[in-house]
Amino acid sequence: MDSDPSGARTRTSQRRSGPIRSILILQTKYIGDLVLSSALAKNLRLEYPGARIVFLCDSRFAGFLTANDIASEVVTFRRSHMRGTPLRRAQELIVTLFRLRRYRFDMAIDITDTRTSRFILGLVGARVRAGYQAGKSPLPWLDLRSANVKAKPFGYGERHFLYRYLSPLEALGIDLHQRVPAIEPSSFQTAKALALLDKFHLRQSAFVAVHAGASFPGRRWQPERFAAAIDRISAETGLSVVLVGSPDEREAAEKILATATTPIVNLVGALPLETLPALLQQARLFLGNDSGPMHMAAAVGTPVVGLFGLQSPVRWGPVGVQSIAVRPAMPCDCVGGDLCERPDPNKACCVWRLEVDTVADAVLQLLARTEGLEAAV
Repeated sequence: MDSDPSGARTRTSQRRSGPIRSILILQTKYIGDLVLSSALAKNLRLEYPGARIVFLCDSRFAGFLTANDIASEVVTFRRSHMRGTPLRRAQELIVTLFRLRRYRFDMAIDITDTRTSRFILGLVGARVRAGYQAGKSPLPWLDLRSANVKAKPFGYGERHFLYRYLSPLEALGIDLHQRVPAIEPSSFQTAKALALLDKFHLRQSAFVAVHAGASFPGRRWQPERFAAAIDRISAETGLSVVLVGSPDEREAAEKILATATTPIVNLVGALPLETLPALLQQARLFLGNDSGPMHMAAAVGTPVVGLFGLQSPVRWGPVGVQSIAVRPAMPCDCVGGDLCERPDPNKACCVWRLEVDTVADAVLQLLARTEGLEAAV
């Protein structure tokens, strides 16, 4: 059943088929994708009050989704197993499917759109199965799709990837009530974040949160340049600086601490992912690479300066808050040598071309632009 442009035909047939009490969202990508997908979950909650929203995601992100009320429940898989031997992949897939089918979902929405996710969509047993229209493929007979509601690649005439994840709503005929992610940390997570700030004598809205990591090397600005930018920002504003990130990002943090002259609070590896939104909400501003924490900071309403390379901020920039996306002029001369593998934006080191003063100027500009706004919230 292809979607009707007005959504009316889809909505009518969907309601005739019975109530929607449980919904599966297949989003097996990274934390930034999950943050953007929270807008889809919110709109589904508004359309179907009381429905159970369940995400299929990497096991690392389960706590983040439930602690911040994005998902009612989470079914997890282990990415390392899905990338293992054929036998291990098959075992992980069978176990995952068994757990999903026990829910007896009324609706399933596949926004991952891989062969594996489309295979899962067809086997979970949901009567409403939303996916994407097939793209151009040299082997179209291999592009099997089990969706009975098919969304445009990008909905609502927009180019940002957020609207790829919102596009199934348009195909389902569901009203778009909330256009951007908006995460409201729980009182429990907020209390944990405030206690941590108090431990390090940090005041709310008096520090810049800095994230120097990213999932892929090509997205990571150099630690020594982060250190130089931090020194200038701190000297000109008097704001404190807090480094955030996961345990596997400690090396970059240590390089920043070794290079910067400014006292820095290092929370890399010390903060659970589910508490990070609450901490970022207390920051005056977020400075970081194109990454999950960047989208997280935007979703809690913190102004963002995001650093981009080959990846376009038009498609992946922060949304919903005052922000500046800093990107070198394109196309650029390669500075990564053998590390660069264009056109893959995850393996192109264009962000390395950003100068310290360009980034620091963007931070100072955004601080001036948003002066007083945090007090009004």
